[in-house]
Amino acid sequence: MTEKQRALHLLGLATKAGKTAGGELAALKAIKGGKAKLVIVAADASGNTREMFSNKCTYYHVPICFLGTKSELGAATGKDTRASLAILDAGLAGAITKSAKGGVEDADQ
Repeated sequence: MTEKQRALHLLGLATKAGKTAGGELAALKAIKGGKAKLVIVAADASGNTREMFSNKCTYYHVPICFLGTKSELGAATGKDTRASLAILDAGLAGAITKSAKGGVEDADQ
């Protein structure tokens, strides 16, 4: 299992456990509410979406990860496609960050 596959598998587990906020509006609400421990944005999301989440995560000091495609994120979460989502559990966020390795940017940098 590759690091990317492992991260997507953990994302699926987080979704089944109810520890994700999927979709743009839900992810933004989790970021602003201080509940997001990690934000995942699809690598093929639009430039506006990537920039908006990068800016929000920087402002609210939330790590961000650009991982997989919209189709891959959707499949991992049981949806058709998903461009963005927030992980609400610190332990799962840490495990996904560790699995995704180079794909995580710290918002403080």
